[in-house]
Amino acid sequence: MLDRTDRRILIELQEDSQRSIAEIAERISLSPSACHRRVRALEDAGVIIGYGARVVPEAIGLGIHALIDITLISQRFELMEEFEQAVAKAPAILECSLISGNADYRLRIAARDMADYDRLHREQLGRLPGVGSMHTSFLIRPIKEWRGYALPA
Repeated sequence: MLDRTDRRILIELQEDSQRSIAEIAERISLSPSACHRRVRALEDAGVIIGYGARVVPEAIGLGIHALIDITLISQRFELMEEFEQAVAKAPAILECSLISGNADYRLRIAARDMADYDRLHREQLGRLPGVGSMHTSFLIRPIKEWRGYALPA
């Protein structure tokens, strides 16, 4: 179980993973060596699974963002496995989650423009196995972007 210091470290890293261990240690009133040990322990325990850069999508030419709800023709285990394996191989699909409700899966994609979305739809989404229906919602603008999990300090 995480203690208060571990949670504070995670809050700092989620806010900015580029911060040095020394800066994090100073911000949470811990020695740099103790902070480093704790970060390493969180990594070793699989609590921290990686670090990455947040990129402005428009800066890399991605202006269209969509959520796509997928309903399969069957709930057979084999079909779900086949679908999930195909999704894992589709580079345009940024995220996929098995969901409850009217659909079986929700995908997130990004495209340059509508012509690019059309191409992705034909070349990748339309080739996914076992799809019974597909409903796409285009994101108009972000209101609050995900920046990490809320942790009590």
